[in-house]
Formats: sequence, C-alpha cells, structure tokens
Amino acid sequence: MRKVIRGGTVVTAAGEGLADVLVDGEEIAAVGALGDIGDAEVLDAAGCYVLPGLIDNHTHMAMPFGGTHSIDDYDTGTRAAAAGGTTCIVDFVIQQHGGGLRSSLEEWQARATGAAHVDYGFHMAITQADEGTLADMEPMVEEGLCTFKVFLAYRGVLMVTDDLFFRVLEHTRDLGALTMVHAENGWAIDVLVERALANGQTDPIFHARTRPEVLEAEATGRAVRFAELTGAGVYIVHVTCGLAADEIEAGQARGVNVSGETCLQYLTNTVEDLERPDFEGGRYVCSPPLRDARNQPLLWRALRRGVLESVSTDHCPFNSEQKALGRDDFSKIPNGLAMIQHRLVKLWDLGVESGRITRSELVDLTSTAIARRFGLQRKGTIAPGMDADVVIFDPATPFRFSTATSHMNVDYDLFEGETSTGSVRQTLCRGEVVYDRGEIRTQPGYGRFVPRSLTGAPPVRA
Repeated sequence: MRKVIRGGTVVTAAGEGLADVLVDGEEIAAVGALGDIGDAEVLDAAGCYVLPGLIDNHTHMAMPFGGTHSIDDYDTGTRAAAAGGTTCIVDFVIQQHGGGLRSSLEEWQARATGAAHVDYGFHMAITQADEGTLADMEPMVEEGLCTFKVFLAYRGVLMVTDDLFFRVLEHTRDLGALTMVHAENGWAIDVLVERALANGQTDPIFHARTRPEVLEAEATGRAVRFAELTGAGVYIVHVTCGLAADEIEAGQARGVNVSGETCLQYLTNTVEDLERPDFEGGRYVCSPPLRDARNQPLLWRALRRGVLESVSTDHCPFNSEQKALGRDDFSKIPNGLAMIQHRLVKLWDLGVESGRITRSELVDLTSTAIARRFGLQRKGTIAPGMDADVVIFDPATPFRFSTATSHMNVDYDLFEGETSTGSVRQTLCRGEVVYDRGEIRTQPGYGRFVPRSLTGAPPVRA
C-alpha cells in the first residue's frame, strides 16, 4: 500500500522546504506538493520535520567483551535504533580468536538474521592479520563488506601490531575498501594500567586516567602517517579530543585520505561522570574514555569544519550486573555505553536548538555523510528512487529520558530524568512504520542485510 507523508518540512543535507513525500512500497516515489493521492495512507507530519532515516555506522550488538556480551542483541538493539530515528546500522563483526573472517561473519549473520527491525550492514574487525585473514578480505568485499577495522589497543585480545596494520592498509587500498582505526596506544596504556592497579587505584575514574588524550593523539597520528605512506584511505573512529582531531586535520592538509567521526557521548558527557559515587561511574566506562569539558567545543569545531564528518554512537551497552564485573578492578569493567536511542533528540538540542549546527547539517552528520562514506547508495536522503527510510520528528513534543521510555536492554538510562525539546514521532524503514509514538510496530526480521560497495555499482541486494 502506498503512503503519503503530508504537510511536513522535508530536510535534506542540501536544504529544507514544505513538501509531501509519496512512498510506494519500499521506495520514495515523489517529493513535492503532491495533491490528492487517492488510496494512499496518510501520515500527518504537520508541524514536524521529515528527515532521512539516521544511519549508525558504529554499533556493537551482542559483542563478546571481557567474558560477557553487550546486552542489546539485534532485536532489542534495533528496536531502540528505530525509536531513536535510526533506520540502518552498520555493526562490527569481530574476528574470533583462532577463526577466519568467514566463520566470524557467519556467526554474526546467525545473530542478525530474523532478528533485526531495521536494515543492517557489517564491518569486519580484523584481530589477526595472518596470510589466511588477508586472503579472506577480497571475498568479504565481494559480498558487501567493504570496510575493515583494526584496533591499536586491547593488547592480546583485539590489538594488531604495526606491521599487520600496515599490511591491512595495503590490502584495503588494493581492494577499493576502507580501513577504520580504533586509535589508542595499547602498549603504553597497559603500562599505565599495571601501575595504577599496583597502587590500589581501582575505581572507574582510573580507566580514563590510564588512557590519556596524548595516547589517542599519538595513535591517530601514526594511523594517518601509515595511510600517507601506503596511499590507503583511513577512517578514525570515536574521536574524543582536540589533540586527535588536530592529527586528522594536519593529515587532510597534507592531502592524506583521512576522515573520522566522533560519538554522541563525547558531546554529552565528561570524565567527571566516571567519579559518580557507589560505582555509578562504571556505567560511563568506554574506550577511548570520556574527556574533560574543554574538548567538547573542539569537537564541535572539528565537525563544523569537516575535519570530523559524522556523529555515531559506538552503542555497546552493558547492564549493572555486567558493569559490576569490574567493581574492584577498573580494567575489568566492560567498555561501552547505551546510546543508540538518544542520538537524534540529543543532537537536536545540543546542535540545532543551541545554534551550533543547522537542521541540514544535522542530517548530513547523522545520515547523508555516513551513507556516502560507507557505500549505502540507496540511503541517506529523501529523494525519488531512494529507500523509504524516513523519520517524522516533532520539535514541540518533549521526550523524557527514562528506563520506562527506553527500548535499550539496560536497567538504567544515562540521561534519566532529563527532557528533550522534541521527539521522534514515527520511523519508517523501507516504507514500513517500525516505530510509532512509543511503540514498535514490526516483527523481528523485518530488517535485512544491506551489502555495500565503495567502488561503483553496489553488490546485489540480499
């Protein structure tokens, strides 16, 4: 059945204006003053903004970490995504110890198939860049996984050494793919962690103090220089501080193919949250860690200047029981925050309402630039022929942050008791209303895998 989204202000990265949106099946059929559409179902958007569905290119659903798994799976996590206006995620497959890329991909595919409510793609995180792994990279690209991640931290678990990082860059260059980098100096961090624990410094705040900004900046600069030497493209994930953004900007000035993102939490929270009493600070442990407040205007500056091109979430939630695994040792606290539902409403207030960015810039930072960077050719804007991924955002109806309004599978909300100025009214993924005024309308499995390509025509849609 056709649908018409009537009377809203359509916002794209290029501009905005009053317009109707006609949805025919899974696609957008027309945008403009459409008049009578006959038998189309009408979705009233009067007084609202009609945005392209957000894309979250950095999530970790049911990710193994520290002897447990992140608590949102592809069902609960994509419910929360839809409630926050996100219609497509790109999740990380983590190469498992002793396994190849193929077996790891199959493991993640089994988790996602029949569970997701919105569309999804996969990045491949390489944790052992041996000959078999490098040989597996080309088949992954052919199947629509055109982005590969390396960790320069978490020694002995996820981290790759510089020689293997260098080889991954060469392979992605030759395959027309992209290397994503978790940029922290894991060697130095381990020394600082060992010293802190030996001194009895076990509280959550020492997670941040043993992962200082300078070690993020050093690893970022190293990644940029490696990209410069190899001629490969590199994308720095979850940039937290001005020092790291400066390394990216310097590389861009030299002509290096480098870009990056920040994440919502680095714009909303600070390192002081890790000092909350009664181990509440453990909820805020993530890597790289939250920084002091002086970095937030530096990140906004980097976003406005295009040094950083997008805002993701790095959604990797753990409940209170899981976080308590590190109650007596901060190094054992599972790393990650619950953020996927809150990106749009928070950025609306912090960005649009505060005057830091325009509505069109918000769309670019959360959807259009991400679609362009990660090869999602049918997503990221509202135009005929595109997937009908649409958010109806009501700027005048507040949203109250609470476990009662959250669809995330955690027993707390990091913004409990706060209220936003606006809220998501409805979210459509490929023309289907997934979320409607607090309720999830789809069944698990509506979302499907989206293959991606950075080199021309996309792979055949699954």
